[in-house]
Amino acid sequence: MSTNEELFARAQRVIPGGVNSPVRAFRAVGGTPRFITRARGPYIWDAEDKRYIDYIGSWGPMILGHGHPAVLDAVQRAAAEGFSFGAPTEREIELAEEILSLVPSCEQIRLVSSGTEAAMSALRLARGVTKRAKIVKFEGCYHGHADALLVKAGSGLATFGHPTSAGVPEEVVQHTLVLEYNNLAQLDEAFAQHGAQIACVVLEPIAGNMNFVRASVPFVARLRELCSQHGALLIFDEVMTGFRVALGGAQSLYAQAIPSFRPDISVFGKVIGGGMPLAAFGATREIMSQLAPLGPVYQAGT
Repeated sequence: MSTNEELFARAQRVIPGGVNSPVRAFRAVGGTPRFITRARGPYIWDAEDKRYIDYIGSWGPMILGHGHPAVLDAVQRAAAEGFSFGAPTEREIELAEEILSLVPSCEQIRLVSSGTEAAMSALRLARGVTKRAKIVKFEGCYHGHADALLVKAGSGLATFGHPTSAGVPEEVVQHTLVLEYNNLAQLDEAFAQHGAQIACVVLEPIAGNMNFVRASVPFVARLRELCSQHGALLIFDEVMTGFRVALGGAQSLYAQAIPSFRPDISVFGKVIGGGMPLAAFGATREIMSQLAPLGPVYQAGT
């Protein structure tokens, strides 16, 4: 038995499936997961000291490679000074200021711990601002594992989605409408039928789980137009695309093709933490003022 196999057997005794995220179990590709012991630059080494080119990049955050001197210095200084206080810090302000300087659609930002948390909070904020319940997402887009987003398409636009995970009651997803990505006709029909009840539309501008399919410019332009017409908020989920496809995120590229284009709420993660657990969501000052402690929409964290 190889060292990786021994570790996998050991892991399965104490961790469900032996992994802390299902894709790491290798079931889609077969074989035994590689247990990584170290990394440097573009390379990772497993428990048997075999070197691999790292095309995963921790699923997005490690855009600078592993062990970049500037990142190591920042992490080491933070660890020495303390990195969790349960109180405000100047570092939070500095990070928020840097993000806002690159994303003109956002005037304020709230920092959280994961992309799932950011997307979940953005949905709650949109519902709180609009005082509506229904949300629209697109087949093949992933926005984390919040219950309302673990949904597959129903039989038609007259029906809402169905849960894709056990433990998610039908009642939780009854307000989630799932449409086909880049389908303008479905988009128009959905707003024609439900426009007055739609709180928000959440979109991955480049859908990572569909082999990086891009939202077409006409589709995004029409989506922006319909949201504005019906008073729904457009949420750009840039957990994967933010500060990667362009310094200003995917939204900066659409802004070059669509005059005055801006999403209402933006969601970020992965890269902004450089491998540490960090994410964020942001919007205009008016929208963000609805968050606690200023407004009635609750969101909190350590």
